[in-house]
Amino acid sequence: MSDTTYTVVGGGAIGGALVHRLVRAGQRVRIVDTDSAHVAAIREKGLILTRGGDALDVTRVEAMLPEDYDGPLHTVLLAVKAQATEAALDWIAPRLAPDGCVVSMQNGFNEDAIAKRVGPDRTVAAFVNIFVDVVEPGVIRDGGAGALVVGETGGAPVSDRVRELVDNLAEANPVQASDNVEGFLWAKAGFGAMLATTALADEAMADLIDRHADVMAAVAGEVFTVADALGVTLEAFDAFEPEAFRTGATPAARSDAVERLTCWLRTQSKTRSGIWRDLAVRRRPVEVTTHYEIVFAHAARLGIATPVLRAVMDGLLELERDPTGMSEGRLTALGALLPSATGAPAPRLPPSTPTVSSAEAERVSSWLIEHGDEIVGDLAAYTGFESPSDDEELLGACVEWLRGWLDDRLGTDCQEEVLARQGAGDILIRRYAGSGESPLLLLGHYDTVWPAGTLAHRPYHRDGDRITGPGVFDMKAGLVQAVWALKALDALGLPRPGITLLINGDEETGSLASKDVVVAEARHSRATLVFEASAAGGAVKTARKGVGLFRVTITGQEGHAGLDPHRGASAVDELARQLLYLAGLRDSAAGTSVNVGVVSGGTRPNVTAGRAVADLDVRVSSRGEEERISAALEAARPHDPRTTVEVTGGWNRPVFVREPGVAALADLARNCASLLGENLDEASVGGASDGNFAAAAGSPVLDGLGAVGDGAHATSEYAEASGLVRRAGLAALVITSLA
Repeated sequence: MSDTTYTVVGGGAIGGALVHRLVRAGQRVRIVDTDSAHVAAIREKGLILTRGGDALDVTRVEAMLPEDYDGPLHTVLLAVKAQATEAALDWIAPRLAPDGCVVSMQNGFNEDAIAKRVGPDRTVAAFVNIFVDVVEPGVIRDGGAGALVVGETGGAPVSDRVRELVDNLAEANPVQASDNVEGFLWAKAGFGAMLATTALADEAMADLIDRHADVMAAVAGEVFTVADALGVTLEAFDAFEPEAFRTGATPAARSDAVERLTCWLRTQSKTRSGIWRDLAVRRRPVEVTTHYEIVFAHAARLGIATPVLRAVMDGLLELERDPTGMSEGRLTALGALLPSATGAPAPRLPPSTPTVSSAEAERVSSWLIEHGDEIVGDLAAYTGFESPSDDEELLGACVEWLRGWLDDRLGTDCQEEVLARQGAGDILIRRYAGSGESPLLLLGHYDTVWPAGTLAHRPYHRDGDRITGPGVFDMKAGLVQAVWALKALDALGLPRPGITLLINGDEETGSLASKDVVVAEARHSRATLVFEASAAGGAVKTARKGVGLFRVTITGQEGHAGLDPHRGASAVDELARQLLYLAGLRDSAAGTSVNVGVVSGGTRPNVTAGRAVADLDVRVSSRGEEERISAALEAARPHDPRTTVEVTGGWNRPVFVREPGVAALADLARNCASLLGENLDEASVGGASDGNFAAAAGSPVLDGLGAVGDGAHATSEYAEASGLVRRAGLAALVITSLA
């Protein structure tokens, strides 16, 4: 390492501070950064380090854009934002020398991503808690000393290359070598969650941590609960003591730790976090939401609730759109998500046994049977309003009918929100008062896959118990059942919880305009009941596959196929090879399917194809498989070096896993069905719904409470008239049991 130049990729705040250290230690350094203004300023005036407005140091250093350098790389200090890691590695990986290495001088957990691209033996881990900001191109501000730790990945012993790097970086401030960088990174994740929380308001970090110590302890504690489950040994750094913020720490220990932390923060000239600066000053997306994706993934896999951390990340995403919404009230509101004073975990699991007697169940069933014709009549009227996902005018007319119908059936004593959506159907939300502090979310959609005009040749029709018509099964009958379940409870004087009824108009096209609202409502609900159509035989759905929609684009080189067949590089040939690679990703045993549904490429038979495209539908049954497929798609590389492979798209819906809360709801529904004299099965299905979003948000979900029938998205679609009454009764018993 001492014989080569250090390359700092990302010469911003952290990268710039490292450059100053290395140059002062007499090391050769180059900066590679994509910000042309920053690079130009460094070339003209040097890299300027300030503190309190005064220039402390001006470092003359080689600076360049990525396209200006194509030589070999030996020791790379990677200091880009976490979300830019893959793009940086695209440039680094082909240039990295066999004996070179990449040191992750970044916030968050990036070592695994680096190792996948350059190999574990060429990856070095680091923990960075340096207080630095970029204040203008070519100028960084030192906000105070902070910890810096370097070590090999996977807890390997400290190596010679780590010791040498530590020696070269220790010129100005202390640097530590460690065989437990992971422990520092997870400790920083807890501390970073607290700093992220302070970015919800326009106040000093120390003051907000002091005034909202309970919220800060909760958000850090959620991170540390995940770390504990993973067997991580947390490491203290600077003035942060992670042990005091673990769930179960004594109030006295926590209070003392908060006092020491806030006193230390007040000695720093940097009073607000870089997250706050990204939102309030630079008006750009924050990287911290990327940092915590791995925390949420582990938490979901381990069944650990993270309501406060999720709410903080949601708040930051809202502030990306409008930073003027910063308010200390956001921190106060987080207090509602904290565990109770008795120490009971939040959220609680739903009950698995009904709270109604068999006599009450019989009353519900009898009342609904008496009103069976009205229930079926409501479905007939509802089906008469066509609502294709791509027709805003028809969707709007359907929403207006729904509003009037809800007034007739459930009354007007409610809070209503109609959220307009550009290019999609509006979102209709009705909030009905009831028992308990948190509401029960009833979820459905009013859009269908059927185009305008379908009613003209396939109208609503009832033949005995069989009802046909566009959308009766998916999912107009389900909404009718949900409303009549509530109406039955109110008519019979049976208790029910507060209800949030959410109906969106773009579920059939992926809920792109409504998923954020679904997630937000689910996160603050005690449970979610989804009135999508049932599975085969009327089974409820307790697991759904995650869905990924991806496009593989191959760019080749065109040429005359007859005159010069060897000159071009066929994108079609390359795509054929990639299709074999994609087929190899399938794993039936793991529940993973990879379907190449559409392929196109080339322009003429006598022209070597310059472009080819494949559209994929990927379904996975576990978050582990989601991660595997994501990594495999990222790793796709061309066989013919004259072509390029680009994978775009992403995961449209997350995996819906049968976690403890889901299992409890399934047991409750099964026991309620037995009170009605029925057997109820459950199923795991390949199709996705908005229940996937609700489950990923941490809400216990029971899906498939809607119509009994078959033929979703097919001309054979039908719903059973008797099923409307039976499923309305089942829903009513489940709802009252959650009161």
